[in-house]
Amino acid sequence: MNNSLLFFICSIGVFNGFIASIYFLFFNKQKRVQNFFFGLLLLFLSVRIGKSVYTIFTSREQRNLWILQVGLSACFLIGAAVFFYVKSSVENKKSIPRAWKIHGGLLVLIILVIGIVKPYPYEQELWRNFIVQFIYAIWGIYLALSIYLLKDIIKKYFQKNIRCTTSEIWLLILVLANVLIFTAYMIGYFYLYYIGTITFSVVFYALLIFLISKKNRDTIFQDIPEKYQAKKIEKTEEQELILALKEAMTTHQFHKNTNVKLNDIAKVLQISSHKLSQLLNDNLGKNFALFINEYRVAEAKQLLQENNQFTLESIGFEAGFSSKSTFYATFKKLVGKTPAAFKKELQ
Repeated sequence: MNNSLLFFICSIGVFNGFIASIYFLFFNKQKRVQNFFFGLLLLFLSVRIGKSVYTIFTSREQRNLWILQVGLSACFLIGAAVFFYVKSSVENKKSIPRAWKIHGGLLVLIILVIGIVKPYPYEQELWRNFIVQFIYAIWGIYLALSIYLLKDIIKKYFQKNIRCTTSEIWLLILVLANVLIFTAYMIGYFYLYYIGTITFSVVFYALLIFLISKKNRDTIFQDIPEKYQAKKIEKTEEQELILALKEAMTTHQFHKNTNVKLNDIAKVLQISSHKLSQLLNDNLGKNFALFINEYRVAEAKQLLQENNQFTLESIGFEAGFSSKSTFYATFKKLVGKTPAAFKKELQ
């Protein structure tokens, strides 16, 4: 690649990341703690990546070493920003605890003292041989702690009977993105320096694509559902909810919508998606996908029994299945035979 193209790829993520950080820090209408830490994260990343772009595209003789110090100092705070963003999201914080402010203040004080007592322009060897390694170690430690905070969500993601919310998936993607950037800088430290800046640009626009969907924008910065309470829904309330659920399914025919979501039904029942998920999993013993598919299979069986002239594929779509293969596989799993075999027996 020529220098112009490389400069464009490296710098475009920095520029847009900086603009996005200003938006989340000062202009976002939802004044949430999580958005504040997300803005800080984008700011620190943009400054750090900007330092890399500056280093790559200026000669050693032209470089302002104070700019390099600012970039490395921002790098020291990236991991902490990720950690506090994840922690505030998982714990649904409505304000920044005093302990967090002290914690963050100490980190800022540490890097300021180092920068004042041992400034990079006069202590380059010390920074290259010790302080930079210390900065990357702190970044890595906070990333590891962030992953630990997400352990329950990671387990949930790989469980078949529970579905992660969009906001939970966003946290997983965000941390994974930071791990990729961190890994790229580790590789770049020993091999290709600009690989970290390119990775940031790619990751930034991958996250942007995820945010483009209006549905994602509406849910991605909402609170993470709290863990299920120790006790189940009361028996009386359970019966009322089950009756209301059956009535809603009959009235609205949610199963015929291939893109139906748990939250769509919860809104009609005027309960939280968390409570509906609890009702399905704890009281009915099935996840949302199984619950919807049972209705779809029942609909398909009814259509097959009517002995109409629809093809099997048309019946699957009419019942709410998104594809012929999904219809066949789900029908056979729940009924024990294929739709064709079921229809043949009826005939």
